Amino acid sequence: MPIVALFTCPKSFADEHIALIQRNAIRSWLQLGSRVEVLLVGDDAGVADIAEEFGILNPREVARNREGTPLISSIFELAGGESVSPILCYVNADIILLPDFLTAVEALASQLDKFLMVGQRWDLAIGEPLEFLAGWDTELGVWLRQKGRLHPPAGSDYFVFPRALRLNMPDFALGRAGWDNWMIYAARAERVPVVDASATVTVVHQDHRYDHLPGGLPHHSLPESHRNLDLAGGREAMYTLRDCTLRLDKMGLSPIRPWEVGISRWLEAAAIARLGPGLLARSFRVLMHPVDSLTYLGGRIRRMLGSIEPILS
Repeated sequence: MPIVALFTCPKSFADEHIALIQRNAIRSWLQLGSRVEVLLVGDDAGVADIAEEFGILNPREVARNREGTPLISSIFELAGGESVSPILCYVNADIILLPDFLTAVEALASQLDKFLMVGQRWDLAIGEPLEFLAGWDTELGVWLRQKGRLHPPAGSDYFVFPRALRLNMPDFALGRAGWDNWMIYAARAERVPVVDASATVTVVHQDHRYDHLPGGLPHHSLPESHRNLDLAGGREAMYTLRDCTLRLDKMGLSPIRPWEVGISRWLEAAAIARLGPGLLARSFRVLMHPVDSLTYLGGRIRRMLGSIEPILS
């Protein structure tokens, strides 16, 4: 019986390079064997064909926002309803998983009833189909050491959690900024251990263009990203991998100490997680970061005036 349900909402397979890297990712998940089940959520071009080719589930009726972007809350709900595994894992569709992923999940599940497991990714340019022959993961590890780049700890490309965990997720837009940061914040607000598995889990993000985004803008500049931020409760809810509470490494689980993060940030994250979204948390952040907060407020005012100007003219 599978113990982990890996689920994602792929982009359209119409783009040749996107199709290539998504096939690489999905095939890497299937290499993990019968201990995992894989679900492709959504009905974008080619998704049903890939699901049929690999014999995996394809819940299609994903809810979307007014721009047509899939909602993360709907993706999670569909995957939870269709899967049977006791542990769920959302993973971006361009992420390659290695066997150390499953080892870490099993180790963590044997020690904690509640948890959210996250971790840093490695970025790597891959322009060809991977051959999943014996020792493929070792060869990829060598390639990573030669050409890979460790991504900053600003977000996470996978989230592992027990089926029973409920975080009351807002209707975030997929592929836009903010929702991954909120996941870490929300788990901490519910006093769920957030485990950084970067030391034991190697996940590989395959480089790609962002031509699919509206206007060719970076995802953090899109209106949908600003909306995600508002839904999250503001910038005070933008936690990163630095805000995890436990570390999983070769020695096992251990607490992350305040001095490893920085005493100031450790206190800020702990306080905001207890206060919850709203005026108190926002005021606390302003006190901690007055210059940054004023700069951000100025940007919000400029965006607001920019949206009003076409109406007035």
